[in-house]
Amino acid sequence: MRQVPPTRRHGRLMTRGREVPVRTCVGCRVRSVKSDLLRLVVVEGVLVPDPRGRLPGRGAYLHPDPACLELAERRRAFPRALRVPGPLDGSALRERLAAHAARQQDGRMVSDV
Repeated sequence: MRQVPPTRRHGRLMTRGREVPVRTCVGCRVRSVKSDLLRLVVVEGVLVPDPRGRLPGRGAYLHPDPACLELAERRRAFPRALRVPGPLDGSALRERLAAHAARQQDGRMVSDV
């Protein structure tokens, strides 16, 4: 599990004198800075990553880590967090996160998941 410093009650964390938004990962349920998480939205029953945070609709946040995705799927957290009925297709997201994890292991840090 990830360690997170204590946050204020209003969902913001102080960094360098500025407040930054904090969100909760739907997989591991750990609160993190919004920029450390990947926003996901549903487009026609498919989970779609939204790295820029511009796609319309309700979003859910997830650490860009296959383990967090696995936890969220096992807990059936996506339909609940996104308020949509039925199961969602996360196969494209799973492949993208696996590729991102492989690039990180190779030492090439990629900011865009």
